Amino acid sequence: MRPFRCVVLSGKGGTGKTCVTSVLAAHFAKRGVFCDADVDAPNLRILLDPQSTEEWPFVGKSVAVLDEKRCTRCGACRDLCRFDALPWEEGPRVDATRCEGCALCHHVCPQEAFSLVPTEQGKLLRSVCAAGTLWHARLKPGGENSGKLVQQVLERGAEEAQREGLGLVLVDGPPGVACPVVSSLAGANLVLLVAEPTPTAREDLRRVGDVCARFQVPVGLVVNKANLSPEGTEALRALARERGWPLWGEVPFDPGIPKGLSHRRIPSDHVFPHLRGAVEFLERQVASRAE
Repeated sequence: MRPFRCVVLSGKGGTGKTCVTSVLAAHFAKRGVFCDADVDAPNLRILLDPQSTEEWPFVGKSVAVLDEKRCTRCGACRDLCRFDALPWEEGPRVDATRCEGCALCHHVCPQEAFSLVPTEQGKLLRSVCAAGTLWHARLKPGGENSGKLVQQVLERGAEEAQREGLGLVLVDGPPGVACPVVSSLAGANLVLLVAEPTPTAREDLRRVGDVCARFQVPVGLVVNKANLSPEGTEALRALARERGWPLWGEVPFDPGIPKGLSHRRIPSDHVFPHLRGAVEFLERQVASRAE
């Protein structure tokens, strides 16, 4: 049976999404494969402390490469480049950080001095830790096709879980609602949303909830730092009732949580008792796939 895929999302950064994911990973150790889909700024590895076993280059967009021996400095490419990727202060050259790989220079150059070459945009990594296997990635700053890299992370994780007969793929999702989030929802059976009781977090939660609804992925909610704002927490409860989301946990603020995180320790003792609803649901899904 296909492993159950749970993606932990938040709609914004800093809500405790990775903390919750790490606590769930510790509980489901050796029973699932774990993925960090935040390829722009991955940090689940900080808590899981894995050892890298394999890595592969992630090849993204192509960029123009100039053969200076062919170039006659006619300037046709420079005049037409919309991205200012062909500075000429010290002679013709390609600024790879500006090049969008549109190939216009290649088509307009009468000397055919330009070629398009695929470039490495990051790394796809497989690592092992006490909890099991972690699939993650590192996208270079400003790297292209982050959604495609997310897809590769999740596909590799799902393939390993299927091959090893494991019932769960647990994903630490990216923040926001952009392309990486959309990619992380492909094949998801459940999204576990983690939110703080603040007005901004609530609005971001609405947005990511809309994205989940668009892709028809069921949602459950966990409120983090629930005791810091009773009014804010009640507003999140009301939003959950309005959207039909089960409320699977309210984690109170506890100084032991940031203290543990600052020492790279998973704060299971402080967080796990408050995730009962989410854990019970996931236990049922994992058990049904082991039968």
